Amino acid sequence: MRLLLYRHAKSDWSNADLSDIDRSLNSRGKAAAAAMARYMKAEGLLPNQILCSTAQRTRETLSRLLPHLTHEAKIYLLSDIYNQSEDDYAGLIRKHGGRAHTLMVLGHNPASEETALELTGTADEAAKADLEEKFPTAALAVLDFDIADWSELRPGTGHLARFVKPRALNGHPPQDDN
Repeated sequence: MRLLLYRHAKSDWSNADLSDIDRSLNSRGKAAAAAMARYMKAEGLLPNQILCSTAQRTRETLSRLLPHLTHEAKIYLLSDIYNQSEDDYAGLIRKHGGRAHTLMVLGHNPASEETALELTGTADEAAKADLEEKFPTAALAVLDFDIADWSELRPGTGHLARFVKPRALNGHPPQDDN
């Protein structure tokens, strides 16, 4: 089974009156989300189930991916992903993942980074070093597991196959961590 941990793209901080959950993507975030969606399609990294935070910026990031899905996918908008953004997502994955072969969690940091690090047992060394450095906006961690159901998920049992940052994609400018 494969887990895609995808951090939302860069959000807009220009309107101080908006609550955190209501912040949308800025122009760089929209471009990064579109670039990552194209990459995911080209690399065959398309989920058949998506657990997405209810925050505006995660839903907008997801909207850039949806046109690239070539098959049916179940999508769940979960407020717990937003509410647990300071923790890790392992419990939510066990609870809501079911038997999805390729499960995506579209969420926030530090939970995306903490979850990837917690679940990684073996890794592509370059990917692990990159992940340990920073999990920037619109980055994607791809972890593979030898399990039959997400309820079997345990720390240190995944293989970090790759870690992709938007700035590494052709034609996309570097972006900072926010």
